[in-house]
Amino acid sequence: MTAATPAIPATAELPPRRELALLLTLAAIQFTHIVDFMIVMPLGPQFMRLFGIGPQAFGALVSAYTFAAAASGIVAAFVIDRFDRKRVLLTLYGGFVGATALCGLAPGYEFLLLARVVAGMFGGVLGAMILAIVADVVPYGRRARANAIVASAFSLAAVAGVPLGLWLGTLWSWRAPFLAVAAVSVVVGLVATRLLPPLNTHRSAERHRRPWGQLKAIFGVPNHLRAFAFMLSLMLAGFTVIPFIAAYNVVNVGLSERDVTYIYLCGGLAGLVTAPLIGRLADQFGKKRVFAVVAVLSIVPILLTTHLPPLRLGWVLVVSTVFFILIPGRFGPAMALISGSADNRLRGSFMSFNAAVQQFGAGVSAFGAGLVIGRDGSGALTRYGWVGWAAVAFTLLAILLAYRIHVVEAGARRGD
Repeated sequence: MTAATPAIPATAELPPRRELALLLTLAAIQFTHIVDFMIVMPLGPQFMRLFGIGPQAFGALVSAYTFAAAASGIVAAFVIDRFDRKRVLLTLYGGFVGATALCGLAPGYEFLLLARVVAGMFGGVLGAMILAIVADVVPYGRRARANAIVASAFSLAAVAGVPLGLWLGTLWSWRAPFLAVAAVSVVVGLVATRLLPPLNTHRSAERHRRPWGQLKAIFGVPNHLRAFAFMLSLMLAGFTVIPFIAAYNVVNVGLSERDVTYIYLCGGLAGLVTAPLIGRLADQFGKKRVFAVVAVLSIVPILLTTHLPPLRLGWVLVVSTVFFILIPGRFGPAMALISGSADNRLRGSFMSFNAAVQQFGAGVSAFGAGLVIGRDGSGALTRYGWVGWAAVAFTLLAILLAYRIHVVEAGARRGD
């Protein structure tokens, strides 16, 4: 590492340009990671047709990634705070690139399922490390906005990554999106190697604990447990619905597989504008308050999305765009709340355990929704509406849990 990128003190404020450069680099890494994760879901109709699988097997394909990510997050939590965050991030990213390439080379469903497990082992901890870095370098008072910049990778993935991936999948085959993500990730990794400085000041008061001591330090704090419960309910409130949006709109609503591209394009474009706005509002008026408002509003598109009758594309886009504004919009204030509930010396381990909870919740959501959803004689999906009502119940639970989290970090205000 050159002298142009000295180590960042975790407690010091960065110059605005340097902070923005770091956040954009992390957002680029997050973008490739999210595209790899998201592209499986809109490819669902193709997988179900080409592999001859049903909703249960497709739900397993999605949840295999998340369950593997949860397991690796638990393992990583015991050691992740012992190392420079940059080194850990780049190591995980290298593993992720290789696993994504394996997905594109998979000869069939079983190999693809195994490759998704490997991708999840690296991808789940990768997301946790990104959030830990943001929490280390950005003061709590501006963190919702910073998280929104990184989270905008979700919207950008929906705008550019997923539509382009679907186009490549239509032009060549379902393998093309995975291989393209792997190629782009190599370039992003090289840039990150150059731009990211060492990030190791969290180790200044480092004290290596035995596994039992680490578990006690994380799970012996009731506030941490409330944060984990909040994350789990938040995942169950969204990820029960998201994996089957493409399949439901193709099979039940009557859209073409190509039309699904516009769902992600319009939703992503809207999210790019609204996610930073929601982040600024959360920093200004309080993370809990803004989260609660956005979560309550999200109930409407959840129920509409899971109960849509056959409709023209224009009406579907109205519903799906509002859905992709409000569901991801909840995560900016939510992640600021969660990261603020642990102090700096435990943050890497805490966020790794939190990522494990997040991925476990996503896995349970997708797998559970796959068990609930069925097919009738015509091939249409059934009981998707039940999944929507379950998501509403978990949304209300998440709001209640948000108000029980205590922010321990300096800079928190009343209402945070």
